[in-house]
Amino acid sequence: MPCPLSIRPTRRKRLRASRGAAAPARKPRERQPTATPSGGPGSLLFFPRPGTARSANRPRRAGRAAAEHRWVTAADCRTALPGLSEHSVSVILTDPPYFTDRMGAEWNHRDLRARVKDGVIGGLPVGMKFDRQQGRDLYDFLLPVAEQWMRVLRPGGFALCFSHPRLTHRTTAAIEDAGFEIRDLLAWKHEGQPKAFTQDHFVRRRNLPARDETRILRALGGRKTPQLKPQMEMIVLAQAPREGTFVDNWMTHRAGLIDVSSPFLEPDRFPGTLLSCPKPKERFGHLTAKPVALLRHLIRIFTAPGSDAVVLDPFAGSGSTGVAARLE
Repeated sequence: MPCPLSIRPTRRKRLRASRGAAAPARKPRERQPTATPSGGPGSLLFFPRPGTARSANRPRRAGRAAAEHRWVTAADCRTALPGLSEHSVSVILTDPPYFTDRMGAEWNHRDLRARVKDGVIGGLPVGMKFDRQQGRDLYDFLLPVAEQWMRVLRPGGFALCFSHPRLTHRTTAAIEDAGFEIRDLLAWKHEGQPKAFTQDHFVRRRNLPARDETRILRALGGRKTPQLKPQMEMIVLAQAPREGTFVDNWMTHRAGLIDVSSPFLEPDRFPGTLLSCPKPKERFGHLTAKPVALLRHLIRIFTAPGSDAVVLDPFAGSGSTGVAARLE
């Protein structure tokens, strides 16, 4: 299964407070992403098209004129990334396969959709069976991709990578071994569905004498498998090594520093590592679509505004990263 690659531009629309007055509150805007075709390759979008970059001081074109600068092509990130220029990307924001229960390199969209019921994927191992090979496979898959991230990302640029909590350590190790500096670990807080279950039905299926069955059930006391209600997904925050000081690197590459002046989520608070944002109600044909509001929040903090700003999502999925980048 090809790994979707998507490069999206940022079109920053900052709200700055006038002297003595607070900036007006932003109203979130949701636009429907374009879903990646089932079983097909992902998309590669770049704005502006290589060779047509405009000066950051020139006004942006609107409507159809701006659309003419978009470059769209189908691509597999493992083969397309080597074709991108060095230091051509401002920030990487991506959600790769989690490598749990057939959600790895063999990802089959039709097969997974057939197992979805009420937002929960069926057929998971009993009690979320621990499998060491899942982590090894994830590391082997992600390491060469992350090495390409290092090459295309500007010095000091940030990479933010979503990860399943049980395999975050493998995700982090692969990104670090590719040459990145691990800066932090963020948590996207949301409401999931409890998946733990009791062992009562296993006991009853053993056809034990009634007295023994009752004794065992009483001993278990309704205890469940070790699965607390999922309420977060992890985001590994990594940074490409800088060239010189923070100031020198910024003046040369416009990367390496963050902007906390107007966060999209909780705009009246200093941005933290716990990001509360509800899951999107519409997944646009994708199992694990991320909310546009969350992605806008991250892009706004970790990307400098301007027509030369480029957001790379090597695993495009439903395209919500691209929507967020275009809105910013």
